Amino acid sequence: MKAWRKVLSIGTAALLVFSLAACGQSTDKADGGDGDVVTITYARGKDQTGASTKLIEAFEEAHPNIKVEFKEMPSDTGVSHDQYVTMFSGGSDEIDVFDLDVIWPAEFAQAGYLQPLDRFIEKDGIKLDEYVQGAVDAGNYNGRQWAMPKFLDAGLLYYRTDLVDNPPQTWDELIEQAEDLKGEGGTKYGYLLQGKQYEGLVCNFIEFIGSYGGEVLDKEGKVAINSPETVKGLNKMMEIAQSDFVPGNVTALTEVETDAIYGEGEAVFDRQWPYHFAKMNEEGSKVKGKVEIAPLPAGDAGSAAALGGWSSGINANSKHKQEAWEFIKFMNGPEGQKISAVDGGLAPTLLPLYEDDKVKQASPLFDSDDYVEGISNAISRPVSPEYPKISDVIQTEVSSAIAGKQTAEQAVKNMDKKLKEIIK
Repeated sequence: MKAWRKVLSIGTAALLVFSLAACGQSTDKADGGDGDVVTITYARGKDQTGASTKLIEAFEEAHPNIKVEFKEMPSDTGVSHDQYVTMFSGGSDEIDVFDLDVIWPAEFAQAGYLQPLDRFIEKDGIKLDEYVQGAVDAGNYNGRQWAMPKFLDAGLLYYRTDLVDNPPQTWDELIEQAEDLKGEGGTKYGYLLQGKQYEGLVCNFIEFIGSYGGEVLDKEGKVAINSPETVKGLNKMMEIAQSDFVPGNVTALTEVETDAIYGEGEAVFDRQWPYHFAKMNEEGSKVKGKVEIAPLPAGDAGSAAALGGWSSGINANSKHKQEAWEFIKFMNGPEGQKISAVDGGLAPTLLPLYEDDKVKQASPLFDSDDYVEGISNAISRPVSPEYPKISDVIQTEVSSAIAGKQTAEQAVKNMDKKLKEIIK
């Protein structure tokens, strides 16, 4: 890990210089050299941090011939999704650039709502291998890149530093420690996970099977869930969910319940997203100052963390695609992501930024080797325009399995059959 950081530190300065040079050249490209000011519209959900305003101001200062108008979308992701669909399906060019949940790009690409970005990426020499690979993959569909990674979430293992000397490296080690430490320090449980039948269950499932080499769809988008690796991963998930060191109502737990239980000091370990760290260190938390993070435990194929977060894309109907690209390149490049991290607390998808001193100071997580390793292991959920249907199938079958109503083998066979009916 230290060697990885040393290599990145050498490359970070070069990356920032390259990006600044690219921005210096972008004005002529954007305005065609005629000096006209072009106005584009950028849409995203409500931003209470003010980082988006600072980002737009920095972009406009570097690109005096491009102005950005901000359109605030509803904070409810589902409502925003539906409003975008209504606009884009009607051919609206009201929005030029917009942020997408990581599970949207394939759906929007197939529907014709997104402008492919490959020629822009190639022309400007954008190095996608500098980004978290899972975040890049989430924006790639049918071999083309439709969205650029902006910021991310990823599943992490939280542990009590007053109870745990060395966090578990594997799922089997987690089981052993969770059993041994349950009841220590006033705890009731060894481990918490999100087991309710909802999207969080899909994320946990993806992490378990991914750590054993299983996958839902292969790189060609074909159903690949029926494998020994997937069965092994689900069996491990069931072993933990049905153990006596998790709450008896594990099938009712979401992130909200996990926050409450862990904040009361009732568990040794839990699986949660990055926001959980700050919440557990708020005033009133009984574990304040006693929590650290680590990558999720590994299976036979290593550690895997479900990817969350957002990317940015261009409306296929936009009349200002070059200008829209200049904004995305800035916003999702080193300058823009640094502003989002420092002023907005958003985790960069651009790995070299974790060597930047101001980014490190923005959050204790950003200065943690374990955090960087954890997000580097992030894997996307199935990339498919049929994702909502895929998610429903996984939720139903995995919920039944962890509740002890069917075996892992039967659940996987059921998912295989149902998914093949969806993806023909």
